[in-house]
Amino acid sequence: MTNSKLRFRPALSKMKAYVPGEQPQGGKFIKLNTNENPYPPAPAVVEAIRAAADSRLERYPDPVGSSFRRMAAQRLGLPGPEWILCGNGSDEILTILVRGFLSDGDLLRMPTPSYILYRTLAEIQGARCEEISFNADWTLPAAFSSSDGDPRLALLPNPNSPSGTVLSPQAVAEIAAPLPCPLVVDEAYGDFAEENCIELVKQHENILVTRTLSKSYSLAGLRFGFLVAQPHVITELTKIKDSYNCDAIAIAAATAAIAASDWQTENRAKILATRERAKGKLRELGFDVLDSAANFLWCTHPDRALKPIYEALKENQVLVRYMDYAGWGDGLRITIGTDAQIDAALVVLARLLQSAP
Repeated sequence: MTNSKLRFRPALSKMKAYVPGEQPQGGKFIKLNTNENPYPPAPAVVEAIRAAADSRLERYPDPVGSSFRRMAAQRLGLPGPEWILCGNGSDEILTILVRGFLSDGDLLRMPTPSYILYRTLAEIQGARCEEISFNADWTLPAAFSSSDGDPRLALLPNPNSPSGTVLSPQAVAEIAAPLPCPLVVDEAYGDFAEENCIELVKQHENILVTRTLSKSYSLAGLRFGFLVAQPHVITELTKIKDSYNCDAIAIAAATAAIAASDWQTENRAKILATRERAKGKLRELGFDVLDSAANFLWCTHPDRALKPIYEALKENQVLVRYMDYAGWGDGLRITIGTDAQIDAALVVLARLLQSAP
């Protein structure tokens, strides 16, 4: 079309769209590709949704999600709800952070391989993105903490995706100390790890932690996440969010979910047990599998091409995530499903490996 009056921002026209994992709307798949929780949410969550649906949906919701903030502060041992900002999934929280700290041309620093949405968010904002490669042992080099280039924001997924590896709170604090900018610790999978960085937020103004209820609380279909930061940081970032960015049903469900500590503990234990069993079975099949602190496993193979395996699995109604990182290589990221789902996927995978040349 010529002479169009639609003039998109140059940054938008040049960028490639983020492509999420496949979400098939038909057919019967064993779905192990997007790190969803295979178990339903706590019964209290369903009750809270029903109650919210029956009550005052004709009115706007609480603009800051006060009930969730109070409950989350209590569960996380924070001084008060003013340490929490609610969002429509942790992806919205990441968007708010990028908008809050980066102007056109500013530098965002991130590790690689990691969450590919980070680059997309920087490009939307018109910011530059610098990727620092993990070391072979999945630690970060000193360059990540350097002031070179004047980074205005650094993002660190911990546990990392796709590897499932995790840095200790001490290591994170050492990374943050020399940085001339905020370090956002993306703990989307933090509930599956043995340690987290929530306490660091109290001690360091420039350490911020994002969380989601999509993974460990089985609420991927609801969309609710939050940020933990010092109150003056929350105050500034609240200026950016949509007026009512979390709806009444989401707030009610998220509050009930984070209060259901017994359910979450039991759910986590099941997933970790299945993860360790799956890791052993995959190694028996010849895969190199990293130890994981998340609800997925990162698998490579010393002598088999992985993309054909991914494609063959898909043909057999098993979805996993194939990922290929420039300068690093490719792998299969396999979400931990139920025992039955994992067993069925392993049967298909073993058959494919035996039949492949």
